[in-house]
Amino acid sequence: MPRVDIPVTTITRDGVAGAAEVTGDPANGHAVANTSGRTVLVVSNSSVDTAQDVTLVTQATVDGQDVADRTVSVPFGETRYIGGLPEGVYGREIHIDITSADLSFQAFTFPR
Repeated sequence: MPRVDIPVTTITRDGVAGAAEVTGDPANGHAVANTSGRTVLVVSNSSVDTAQDVTLVTQATVDGQDVADRTVSVPFGETRYIGGLPEGVYGREIHIDITSADLSFQAFTFPR
């Protein structure tokens, strides 16, 4: 099955309402548009006792070698804001792998 899309909300000077939250899908993973590295991914962990990992899949190579994926640990009951993900490393669409449905996602971007 295809990855579950995380819609991106553009932040404006007039302000925006919070973005819709997408529940984690460990079976299919997720994808979010990467707007020239300006995308901010908000990851919340609803677990009451377990930290959860979010793996951001890289799409770059250096000298023919794959660049290692980035893993971010989200402590139980907390939220992490992840951003500054260059297109040259993560692509125009960031692929996200998880192992728990305790995670939920929102995504924001800033206009140029």
